[in-house]
Amino acid sequence: MAAAAVVLLTAMVLTACGGGAVRESGGVPVLRYQGWASQVVIPELAEDLGFFEGKVKLEWQGNTISGPQDIQSAATGQVDFGGAFGGAVAKLASAGAPITAVLNYYGADAKTFTGFYVPEDSPIRSPKDLLGKKIGVNTLGGQAEADVHDVLKKQGFSEEQIKSVQLVVLPPPNTEDAVRRGQVDVAGLTGQFQQRAIANGGLRPVFTDFDEFGPFNGGQYVFRNDFAAKNPETVEAFVDGVAKAIEWQKTTPREQVVARFTEIIEKRKRSGEDASSVKYWQSVGVPATHGVIADIDFKRWESWLRDTGAIDGPLDPSKFYTNKYNPNVPK
Repeated sequence: MAAAAVVLLTAMVLTACGGGAVRESGGVPVLRYQGWASQVVIPELAEDLGFFEGKVKLEWQGNTISGPQDIQSAATGQVDFGGAFGGAVAKLASAGAPITAVLNYYGADAKTFTGFYVPEDSPIRSPKDLLGKKIGVNTLGGQAEADVHDVLKKQGFSEEQIKSVQLVVLPPPNTEDAVRRGQVDVAGLTGQFQQRAIANGGLRPVFTDFDEFGPFNGGQYVFRNDFAAKNPETVEAFVDGVAKAIEWQKTTPREQVVARFTEIIEKRKRSGEDASSVKYWQSVGVPATHGVIADIDFKRWESWLRDTGAIDGPLDPSKFYTNKYNPNVPK
């Protein structure tokens, strides 16, 4: 909460100094953002597919390995939009940060989900065996933390018992190697890095969020409120393009999606990137059509938010999101 207060104070200072202005290039609004190493985020795909043509241009500011950090950067004006799991969005917004979620961009389905993996010979067999263990995750305060909390609470463990689990922050490309070397007991893996680990063999899941909780929308893109108020057409163009890119991934043959991702990574030539893991991509993992947001996308994290002290009263999701910028929402 203290960190969130600092974010909020900084955001307020930026807003007071005239935040919300958008820079243009050739008459087209430019949106600053952070990417993920060796991955293609959906806005990058939308731009490559031409869904932003003449409406929005993206400007990469570097990479992140953390959704909470990404939306904090959006709240403080370092970037124009960011994405994180719904619990982190609710936590930052509840602390007073001037952000609003505009569409879902990731989640869990039968092919794409977060799983917690151990070597095949590990004595860890079920969630109850996680107490006192080290789990490699991409960030603290992220979905992996909430998943571990919720599955252990489901098992009947107390908050003190749940706190015995040690979360170790690791870059997603390195988490598989860490569990194989014994640096952590369990690896929280998702997306192409999860599929790569499975393909390499020798690991098995302790649990997956899809098996435990079913399909769900996991996280949202957010904009600062002042930015959205001053640039509604830009935000709508962004949301529309990303929504179309989500549906494109659902309807396009997998091999074509993988080929497109590989081409995007290879032609942007960012230092240290490797497109080899893209071949393990399975699905976009967004159950909601066109990324439309609903209350449940935040309510599902309410237990974790309350138990960790992020909220102390009823959770009102309507304060955190809007679908008004999504032209694909039925009127």
